[in-house]
Amino acid sequence: MARYRESVCRLCRREGMKLFLKGDRCFTNKCAIERRNFPPGQHGKRRSKILGYGIQLREKQKLKRFYGVLEGQFRLTFEAAERMRGVTGENLLSLLERRLDNVVHRLGFSGSRAQARQLVRHGHVRVNGKKVNIPSYVVGAGAVVSVKEKSKTNPLIAGAVETAKGRGIPAWLELNASEFQGKVVTLPKREDVALQVNEKLIVELYSK
Repeated sequence: MARYRESVCRLCRREGMKLFLKGDRCFTNKCAIERRNFPPGQHGKRRSKILGYGIQLREKQKLKRFYGVLEGQFRLTFEAAERMRGVTGENLLSLLERRLDNVVHRLGFSGSRAQARQLVRHGHVRVNGKKVNIPSYVVGAGAVVSVKEKSKTNPLIAGAVETAKGRGIPAWLELNASEFQGKVVTLPKREDVALQVNEKLIVELYSK
């Protein structure tokens, strides 16, 4: 499976905002944005003005990197959003939010989305009682996402759940922390997406 293997802190610095790619570290003063809030590279401090296509590209890259999706997957998700009824941009955000790895992270079972993908791949997660090891699996309303019984004592999962209690979970999810189980109460709405992104620019980019 292809995945990004370089420093993820560079991605946050390139987009000029926290994408929360390193879990708890992003909430401390060790975060790269707190220490070096300028693009990486030799000429990073020379901020040039971005116009037109560049603005659209940055919005797409920001969203893609936030959810940890590579270009091919992102394009397929966009095409699926286009085929759905409703506003394409909002459909895109909803599909990305409902990815199993993102739901696992939102429920607090992992410290980051990268860790959530690993948990799903290694078979620690159940959807409606059945093992699903595909991070891109899109959960629907009413789905119950839980941690495998034997994995409830895993220190990484237990620690993540304890840490997440202070951050809370989105309104479209319901969590039973003691049972390591969550439910998709309803489909996420535009206002449930915490990332500051202009999805209309992404639609314009792919519509060219």
